[in-house]
Amino acid sequence: MIKMLKRKGFARGVVLVALIATFSTLIANIPEIKNLGISPLVVGILLGIIFGNTLHYKLGQDMDSGITFSAKKILRFAIVFYGFRITFQEILSVGMEGFLVSLIMLASTFIIGIWIGVKVFKMDRDLSILNASGASVCGAAAVLATEPVLDSEGYKAAIAVSMVVLFGTIAMFLYPALYLSVFEPSTGFLHLDPHQFGIYVGGTIHEVAQVIAVPASVPNASKEMSDAAVIVKMTRVMMIAPLLIILGLYLSIKSSEGSKKAVKVVIPWFAVYFIGVAGFNSLNLLPKNIVDSINMIDTFLLTMAMTALGIGTKFANFKGLGGAPIYTALIMFIWLIVGGFIVTKLLTSGF
Repeated sequence: MIKMLKRKGFARGVVLVALIATFSTLIANIPEIKNLGISPLVVGILLGIIFGNTLHYKLGQDMDSGITFSAKKILRFAIVFYGFRITFQEILSVGMEGFLVSLIMLASTFIIGIWIGVKVFKMDRDLSILNASGASVCGAAAVLATEPVLDSEGYKAAIAVSMVVLFGTIAMFLYPALYLSVFEPSTGFLHLDPHQFGIYVGGTIHEVAQVIAVPASVPNASKEMSDAAVIVKMTRVMMIAPLLIILGLYLSIKSSEGSKKAVKVVIPWFAVYFIGVAGFNSLNLLPKNIVDSINMIDTFLLTMAMTALGIGTKFANFKGLGGAPIYTALIMFIWLIVGGFIVTKLLTSGF
C-alpha cells in the first residue's frame, strides 16, 4: 500500500511538472514574449518558483519524488539530446577566429566569475560556478547542465538563471544600440563589419535566443551577421561538454586533497553522450523535420527540468545572499562587452 502511494505521488509530481511546463511553453510562444527572446525555460523556472512558494505547501510533499526526478533524471536526458542542435560542420564553417573568440571568452569569463564570486564577494563555491557557467557558456541551459556535476541545491541554479535573464535581456537591447552608434562601419568609431559583429554577439551574449534576437533588431542586418552570431554561439554551446568533464575532474581532485585515499574520478557521462549525439547529428542521417521534432521535445524536457528546479526553490534560501550574485554577474557582463570587443577585434582584424 505504501509503495502504491509512493508511486502515485511520483506520477503526480511528474504530471504536475509537465503541466506547468506546458503552460510555460504556451506563455513563451505569445508573440510579445517570444520577441523578447524569453525562452520557455525561463518562464518555467519563474512559474515553478511561484508554485513552489505558494500552492506546493498546500498540496503536500508526496509529489516531491516526481519533482526531483524531473529536476535530475529528465535534466540529464534532455542535455544529452541537446546535441541535436549542433553539427561539427557548423563549427568548422565559422573558422578558427570564431572558435578562438568562443574559447577565450568562455574560459576567461568562467574563471573571472568564479574568482570574483568566491574571493571578492565571498559567495558559495557552487553558486559562483553556476553563475559563471550561465554567463560564459549558454545561459540557462548551461546552468542546468552544470548543476548535476556540482549536485548543488536547486535554489542556487535559480539564482544563476535569474542573472542570465537580467543581463541577457539588457544585452538584447544594448547590443543593437552599440552597433548603430559605436560599431557600425560607416558611422561608429569602433568599427566592426557585419561578420565581426556577428562573431562578437555569438561570443559574448548569454542565451541562444538572445543571440538570435540581436541581429534581428539591427536594421538591414545581413544574413552574414546572423549566421556568424548563431554559429559562434553554438560553438560555445558545444564547449559545455569539455568544460563539465574538466570541472568534474577538478572537483574530484580537490575533494581528495589531504586524503590518502585514491582519487575518485567523477566524469559527467551525460556531457560525453552529448558530444556523441552532436557527432551523430553531424552525419545528417535523420531528416530535418525529425531533428526539429526532437529539438522541440527536448526543449519541453528542459522546461520540465527548469520548472522542477523552480518548485524546489524557496524564498527563504535567498536570505543572506545580499547583492553578491548580481555584482558578480555585472562584472562578468562588463567583461563580456569590453573584453569581447577587444578579443574579437584582435582575432579578426587587429588594431
